[in-house]
Amino acid sequence: MSSEESNAISTTQTQNGPILFTHERRQQIAQILGEQQRVTVPELSQFFSVSEVTIRKDLAWLEAHKLAVRTHGGAILATPTSAEMGFDVRERLQQGEKERIGAAATNYIQNGETIYIDASTTALAMTPFLKEKRELTVVTNGLRAGIELITNTSASVLVPGGMLRQESLSLVGTWGKSVLQQIHISKAFVGARGFTLREGLTDVNGEEVELKRSVIEIAKEVIAVVDHSKWNQIAFATFCPPERLKLIITDTKAPANLVEQARSKGIEVWQV
Repeated sequence: MSSEESNAISTTQTQNGPILFTHERRQQIAQILGEQQRVTVPELSQFFSVSEVTIRKDLAWLEAHKLAVRTHGGAILATPTSAEMGFDVRERLQQGEKERIGAAATNYIQNGETIYIDASTTALAMTPFLKEKRELTVVTNGLRAGIELITNTSASVLVPGGMLRQESLSLVGTWGKSVLQQIHISKAFVGARGFTLREGLTDVNGEEVELKRSVIEIAKEVIAVVDHSKWNQIAFATFCPPERLKLIITDTKAPANLVEQARSKGIEVWQV
């Protein structure tokens, strides 16, 4: 393995100053792709002060992990189709925004509540901030969220049964739905692959959609935790109509006109 391919020894320095390891540079490229939709090899080479050969290797790695599609001279952002992005890949996207959203979401939770956190990567970002909550019961179909909660918080954790989906590390199916119907959930925190004021919250997988619909039916309040990249996007199917939303927690890059339209329809929006 060459020095450029080794995360342990390969470093670069961006025009903004900090020295980056290979995995950090690739994470930043993924972030740029998420914001700009496309990148070019010369621009990235200049920005990160590395060779174009190195950038091409980075783009090849991102393509292998379904984060990018290489084009002549650069790459475009990969969009989920039938080949759904893996959980670990999605977790790297918009990490800073997700952490801020996760922290803000916990401010909406009271001690003693029973809440639902879905298997989305944005909802997972809530878990580190739940340490201070007391007598909390958390229902989740996310394996990662369940493990984080039981390991690092005092919350009681309920994971409904079901079939394990590798792409989302979640449990889905009729078993989970039957358990959910017996629980009184005060607040449901759900991520999505897309949100519009017409279609509401949408997701890419039919089984995930069905389970989320079951949660939406029983929860007293529904809170969407979505970063700016999900606004004005439509995925496979709707699981929550816009009128069912109490609150949307998003970041400051969310489209201002759409945020105002949501507020005009009575949906509270926090930008963090």
